[in-house]
Amino acid sequence: MTKQASSERQYIATLQPQTQVDAVFRIADRQLRSNRQGNPYLLLQLQDRSGVISAMRWNADEKLAERFPKGGYVKVQGMTQLHNGNMQIIVNQMQHIDADQVAIEEFDALDRGQVEADWQTLCKLVDTITDATVSAICQEILADEQTRKLLKIAPAGTKTHHAYPGGLLEHIVSLMQLCEFASSHYGQVNRDLLLAAALVHDLGKIQELSFENELNYTDAGQLLGHLVQGVVMLETFAKRIKDKGHAMDAQKLLRLEHIVVSHHGTLEHGSPKVPMTLEALAFQYLDELDAKINAARDLVHQDRTSDPWTAYNPTLGRKLFKKSFGAD
Repeated sequence: MTKQASSERQYIATLQPQTQVDAVFRIADRQLRSNRQGNPYLLLQLQDRSGVISAMRWNADEKLAERFPKGGYVKVQGMTQLHNGNMQIIVNQMQHIDADQVAIEEFDALDRGQVEADWQTLCKLVDTITDATVSAICQEILADEQTRKLLKIAPAGTKTHHAYPGGLLEHIVSLMQLCEFASSHYGQVNRDLLLAAALVHDLGKIQELSFENELNYTDAGQLLGHLVQGVVMLETFAKRIKDKGHAMDAQKLLRLEHIVVSHHGTLEHGSPKVPMTLEALAFQYLDELDAKINAARDLVHQDRTSDPWTAYNPTLGRKLFKKSFGAD
């Protein structure tokens, strides 16, 4: 029997520097590392419904690490501190907590109201696709029970952008709205293909990632990756609508699959092909825009210092001026 959520618990998003912490968290990740002097320490990624925070336990060893597996719960006592603009916890004491002793709602980061709003927006946008076969494959995807279930809870990734439950759906809807604008501004772009691309470009992530318990990569995700998996899924859905008498135009299916495999933009970023159609070229930059803006917002949100600038972020390759994001 799980406990009721406490209104007094310390949530990660509310922690301030130099604060004593005494709370239960879920272990999103943990690694045993050594500092420059060769002394081992345990690096933890702790999670509750409000966010994720790094924590360090000095003087750790393999035996201690094994007591605190990923996906488990731990009661942490320690002190917060700022490190390169990010909050972290220096752990003094750790205690394993059984899952049946926690209030599950304290760790559920999914905003169900927002998810349902995003889903309704997605369905309305798909309904505006006028090309019969492009519409048919999109509607088939949305009608698939397992796909629908996973799209409503999946993150868009593990770290880089939209890396939270419901993040993939949020990213898809935002991209479809960007595609709507871009197709009206650039008249030569095929609007229906561009909107369909927003829906399917990261569809493979619901097979690449395991996220219903702990966030990780599946074996197939490690071996194939979501670009390949996405094309395979598209072929499957295309066969389904063909069996129902709505065979998709082969050229349009090919162009849609090309967007999936090329949307990372370069070979160095994991695309086996670079964008070679007008829609693929446009989509690459729209996808990058949405991902980068989301990553930048998260960086500013997570920075707790009074400095008007964030710390240098290697993923974005820069510091950010926090006041331009509305930060105090």
